[in-house]
Amino acid sequence: MKIVALDSSGLVASVAILEDNLLIAEYTINYKKTHSQTLLPMLDEITKQIDLDFETIDRIAVAKGPGSFTGLRIGSATAKGLGLALQLKIVGIPTLHALAYNLYGSSQVICPIMDARREQVYTGIFTFEGKEENGERSFELQVLKDQSAMPIQEIVEELNQRKREVIFLGDGVPVYREILKEIMKVPYSFAPAGFNRQRAATIGILATKGYPVEDASFHKPEYLRLSQAERERIAQESK
Repeated sequence: MKIVALDSSGLVASVAILEDNLLIAEYTINYKKTHSQTLLPMLDEITKQIDLDFETIDRIAVAKGPGSFTGLRIGSATAKGLGLALQLKIVGIPTLHALAYNLYGSSQVICPIMDARREQVYTGIFTFEGKEENGERSFELQVLKDQSAMPIQEIVEELNQRKREVIFLGDGVPVYREILKEIMKVPYSFAPAGFNRQRAATIGILATKGYPVEDASFHKPEYLRLSQAERERIAQESK
């Protein structure tokens, strides 16, 4: 199966092409340009470099959220446009599941944190469970606490209660690093560069792991909370 994977859920813009168990190409940028400036040109560059025939694509995968409202809309619109044009299905992958999967096989509890502003983070708690089949060992992602928006103190309290070593990753780490130093009571560490931000390759891998497949016309992002404009509208209507 050949998959085009996209992730623009956070500060990173990332595009990847995967075929079966092979990563053919990946283009990732963590810079200050907007995703509307980068995502399609990145995809165009990859297709030129590997002489990609879009007629050979089987599926589109995209980070469906949570994350940046604008970034998610751009990623979903791009995926939806490709899906409709090519008559392909879309697999929407939860952003924090994909972030956690960056640390495949880790023995630690994995806690991705994305800065959600307003003193909150998008976060969850994950681990890997090993299994052996036909003499081969592999790992499956286990969701201990599914992705949600909450204060950093709340997720740390739950991590401390689990009494297991934790590894953090995501763009919330530099924002909350000092707070974590103060309130974490169990051993913890931070994922290194190359593993600590979104990657489209991981989105593509998870697209083969049983996540729901949907018609492109029905696809939409999963924000987890209202946008600032929606909150302001509700506040005005309640006056």
